[in-house]
Amino acid sequence: MKKKYQNIFFVFGLVLLLLMLTQLDLSQVLAGLRRAGYWFGAAIVLWGVLYMLNSSAWYLIIKSGNNGKSDIKFWWLYKVTISGFALNYTTPSGLMGGEPYRIMSLSPKIGTERASSSVILYAMTHIFSHFWYWLLSVILFVACRPVNLFMGIMLACIAAFCILCLWLFLKGYKGGIAMRAMRILRHLPLIKKWARKYIESHKEQLDTIDHQIAALHSQSRNTLVSAVLLELLCRFLNSFEIFFILLVITPNVNFIDCVFILAFTSMFANMLFFLPLQLGGREGGFVMSAASLGLTAGAGIFVALIVRLRELIWTAIGLLLIKIKE
Repeated sequence: MKKKYQNIFFVFGLVLLLLMLTQLDLSQVLAGLRRAGYWFGAAIVLWGVLYMLNSSAWYLIIKSGNNGKSDIKFWWLYKVTISGFALNYTTPSGLMGGEPYRIMSLSPKIGTERASSSVILYAMTHIFSHFWYWLLSVILFVACRPVNLFMGIMLACIAAFCILCLWLFLKGYKGGIAMRAMRILRHLPLIKKWARKYIESHKEQLDTIDHQIAALHSQSRNTLVSAVLLELLCRFLNSFEIFFILLVITPNVNFIDCVFILAFTSMFANMLFFLPLQLGGREGGFVMSAASLGLTAGAGIFVALIVRLRELIWTAIGLLLIKIKE
């Protein structure tokens, strides 16, 4: 990637990170860190492992697009993965920052079309695993918890929504999604003129990207399944972060409850995808999910604070990694 674009990504992310830091109460942060103790360090280390799994899923996708071979070093891809997620966290609308950075970093190594298709396919796989996680969490909740009429209706709606989205993603895997996404954008206010011009001037590249996505689905299904399973494993291992934090409050922590808390909170926060770092949505999700499982609102607030601090630390690490030479 050219140094000019590297600096743009770095400065943009840094400004937003500093803005987010100003929203924190320093005394509350210090009190939370003292209370969390070494469990906060465990959460930091855990995410280093989770990013390895994310990188592995993307690495599989890149290799499958080159007949199972790749000259790309895994640890370089690990660095780009962390930086990409850091930009996603700091950017409104989530995927508007990290994906362009990943494409621009990977393009000099494998070409723009292959870089674009691998990044789009990884983003699809990452989101696809979320819907599987939410659907499996609904099934797990029904199996482990009593369900009243209201809860049953809500869970049924969530399950139906997840199944519909999974079906739409499978269609996207089979036929590609790049051109479809651009055709949707050309009907949206403010950007429809840009989208129409982009389709006219980049139709061949978009068709190539869709062809590569569809080819992976038809020829390398094992790779696709492996990538989805790695991402799904990340979702369940992520629940250990909540488990670690709740151990500070009470020794009677149930890991299954942590799975439910993460599922509800991530779903609620993703509904507010337009907020940088999902500010406010994440906290509200933790408080509501903790309360629904019989925990105090204070427990939800504490979990939200520690998770927020962990996100900020890894975001700062990711932004610094942008400046490290390839």
